[in-house]
Amino acid sequence: MNPQRHVAVVTPWYPDTQVPYGGAFVEAMVEAVAPGLDRIEVFHLQHWMAAGMEDWPAPVRDLYTRTLRSATPGVTSAGGSTLRRIPALVPRTRNWAVHADRYAEWLRTALDGAPLEAPVVHAHVPITAGYAALENCRPDAKVYLTEHASFLADVLAQPAARRRYDEIMDRCAGFFVVGEPLHDLLAATFPHHAAKIEYIANPIDFRNRREQAPAGLRSWLSVAAMSDRKRIDYLLRAFAACRAADPELTLTLAGGGKLQKEHEALAAELGVADAVRFLGVVEPARIPGLMASHDLLVLTSRHETFGVVTVEAIAAGTPVLVTRCGGPDQVLAGIEDAAGALFDVTDDPETMTRAYWSLRERYPERVAIDTARERLRGKYGYEAVADHHRSIWYGAPR
Repeated sequence: MNPQRHVAVVTPWYPDTQVPYGGAFVEAMVEAVAPGLDRIEVFHLQHWMAAGMEDWPAPVRDLYTRTLRSATPGVTSAGGSTLRRIPALVPRTRNWAVHADRYAEWLRTALDGAPLEAPVVHAHVPITAGYAALENCRPDAKVYLTEHASFLADVLAQPAARRRYDEIMDRCAGFFVVGEPLHDLLAATFPHHAAKIEYIANPIDFRNRREQAPAGLRSWLSVAAMSDRKRIDYLLRAFAACRAADPELTLTLAGGGKLQKEHEALAAELGVADAVRFLGVVEPARIPGLMASHDLLVLTSRHETFGVVTVEAIAAGTPVLVTRCGGPDQVLAGIEDAAGALFDVTDDPETMTRAYWSLRERYPERVAIDTARERLRGKYGYEAVADHHRSIWYGAPR
């Protein structure tokens, strides 16, 4: 085996039975790059909050340490990779510097003090898995980091975490972000590292698409968690206003969360409960089928670092109606009208309803979904993203 084709991926997010959609983009990255490697390992540092762990007596900590070393065998995962799931216990605190220390500690424990074998390490989310990778790599390893986190501003607001992040950026061989909002935040916070920050794409599967373009734009689909940031309440109000003018409209909501009951009650209050389906948590494997069976992907987020579902919809041949919330703006730059429509983030649902009716007026004659799809495939398809990673790790031409 050529050791230069051995890569370790360290991540706090990766799909499992409890959260099947968590870190699906990391799994996609592994699947995309695996064919060009001799060996790829995934170390999933699962975030477990543990109350009172600071006061554990020595025998308890020793027992957990010995158990962790023997209870995390590798299993086969995406692209033939070897996956190890490692519980990263952290105390109940929002102190991100403490989180970084614990992640590094538990990875070291699971490795029994040995370094990661791979000469190339690519870690996701620098403050947790990134720091763990830097603390547990070979002395000659090249460690690359990708930032995705929508909570990054909260991390950088903490002085200790900000100092740790500065150290992380200084130590890594390369630093990447998935979207412009993250780039701008980091460049403003660490101007001395600004030249080091580059873009890297989340890979999207373009291998499947719907057989026929939507005849109309009446069946809406949202793939988003039921959280304040995703603004499903805003979506429901805009949908109700549009359905008042076109009773044939339907809305499917794929994604669970703490606000689902509240949103179900709002749908009933707005008089559209019979036209809205709440699917709850949906496994990633079902998403392409949902995209292909609906007419329009809607995204109403207040902010996104990338917006994977926007590209997934276009990959399936489905138009999009999305907010200018950061990531989608960058993804759709230059092909906004071909892909569907973008609208501003406001608290007034009429902003979305106007954008929808404007899109309806020019669909399908003035929407070129195939053109948008080919443009995005060249940037975000598996082959394109794998080529980008290989160019980073090995200097291979893109």
